Amino acid sequence: MLLNFFTELRAAKIPVSLREYLTLIEALDREVIGRSVDEFYYLSRSTLVKDERNLDKFDQVFGSTFKGVQSAGDLIEETEIPEDWLRKLTEKYLSEEEKREIEALGGWDKLMETLAKRLKEQEKRHQGGNKMIGTAGTSPFGAYGYNPEGVRIGQKEGRHGRAVKVWDKREFRNLDGDKELGTRNIKLALRKLRKLARDGHADELDLTGTINATAKQGWLDILMRPERKNTIKVALFLDVGGSMDPFISTCEELFSAARTEFKRLDNFYFHNCLYEAVWKDNVRRRTEVIPTWDILHKHPADTKIIFVGDASMSPYEISMSGGSVEHWNEEAGAVWLRRVVDIYGDVIWLNPTPQKYWGHTASISMIQDIIGRHRMFPLTLEGIDGAMKELGR
Repeated sequence: MLLNFFTELRAAKIPVSLREYLTLIEALDREVIGRSVDEFYYLSRSTLVKDERNLDKFDQVFGSTFKGVQSAGDLIEETEIPEDWLRKLTEKYLSEEEKREIEALGGWDKLMETLAKRLKEQEKRHQGGNKMIGTAGTSPFGAYGYNPEGVRIGQKEGRHGRAVKVWDKREFRNLDGDKELGTRNIKLALRKLRKLARDGHADELDLTGTINATAKQGWLDILMRPERKNTIKVALFLDVGGSMDPFISTCEELFSAARTEFKRLDNFYFHNCLYEAVWKDNVRRRTEVIPTWDILHKHPADTKIIFVGDASMSPYEISMSGGSVEHWNEEAGAVWLRRVVDIYGDVIWLNPTPQKYWGHTASISMIQDIIGRHRMFPLTLEGIDGAMKELGR
């Protein structure tokens, strides 16, 4: 199974070397982790993924390869390294010295400025070059080449994990809000965020009032009252696609519980970071979007804001205009997150990534700095409980 995992990662164009694979095997042999599949996931990710821009593809391969595996002990197989792999080590690749000689253009703004210039200058197809948009070269722009910091254009998947922006179209699916929960614990945790009030039609029997009125009047006097409901207003923002795929089941349980507990719930989808628009339906996410400004104007300041996402992305996606991997955003994601924090007093972020790994991803720290470090909670029962207490203060 581990051999298959390695080959699938290579097939997905994730730059995994034989040396890294052997390091993973050695770590398992030395029992640096327990038998938990979650621990194996983070060990293999830290060993085999050299660039966080490859996290999405790694998660997709991991999920498909180890689906149904219950214990990390089931993953170790006695096998020999294929001879053709050893031969690959002697093949001609760019040396580390050669790669260092291919200098980055000098940061995000310079990269985007140069790309715009190349688009105006280019008149024909280029291959094997180091300047224009083309293939199989060292240019910062194009496909199937190498550059330490470039824009991937016209290539289905990544290979070296160095692109700072890509133009790949991916399809996401909506979370199932009707999914039956295997436990009521999430509902019980969410229930701690309550503000009960009686509002609406009087369609519930007021038993105490009926008894008192009957005793006072001397005849049966049935009194009705509105049902007492949770009047808390909640806006739920759900990160979908890419590195969130392994957490779909957990997020569906949370979504289903939230729909039950919060009668005044509005939910939206986003990818990686909040930008100028969100959407309600992933099938129509490119044609039916909702401007984020409309949401900020529509929902009053006492609305409770809940973000759900692993916060794992390129730092550019948070800090830079145009940093989104899927579109050109005029304003940085950090700008939109700060607007939410400035408008709403109650904002929390639920992160499905285990808390002990948060320090290994720069983007998680960046989002914590924006919303407040005390406002990010792990997507666990204990974490949800703490988040509801924070929102209820």
